Amino acid sequence: MTTSELGLREQILVTAKSMFIQQGYHGLAMRQISEALGVSKAALYYHFKDKEELFLAILSSNLDELEKAIDDIQSKQISCSEKIVLFVEYVLKQPAEQRAIIRLASQEISQLSATSRKKFDKTYHNQFIGKLQAIFQAGTENHEFRSMDSAVATWALLGIMYPYFYPAHAGATPVRAETIHQIISIYLNGVAQSG
Repeated sequence: MTTSELGLREQILVTAKSMFIQQGYHGLAMRQISEALGVSKAALYYHFKDKEELFLAILSSNLDELEKAIDDIQSKQISCSEKIVLFVEYVLKQPAEQRAIIRLASQEISQLSATSRKKFDKTYHNQFIGKLQAIFQAGTENHEFRSMDSAVATWALLGIMYPYFYPAHAGATPVRAETIHQIISIYLNGVAQSG
């Protein structure tokens, strides 16, 4: 693959990512992506055999970045609570469009073929959800956290973060530091007054 072909592939991924976020999987056609890029549909199909493959390439790229970030966090010699804090900060400090890919993965995956869904679900768990669960599991085993189901803890954390996975929620800027601090505090400490 030549440098210019590699460059076009990256341009396709960037442009399609924005369009999928704005229009959803079902609402977007390859023709619209080719028009936005100013290239032929044949140029798109040279790099991606269909819309599903293009969509999965975008989700996979994001999962690779999430996995690397969580692995970096896991490697630190800090408490499990501190690891959760670093994860929340990592995700919410990203631009809104980047955060929106997490929502896109969970919201639009049902549009794909059963084979692709099954494969993606496995990858999603191995690279993302399972790694978060491992942090909660470790925290429970070392008695830092109370006894709980690590899957429930993981989905509860993502649930409190979910509104910030919508681009319109906070514009194109990262979530404010004070908001991130409140989210972390509510999640780790609850809303009750200590006393």
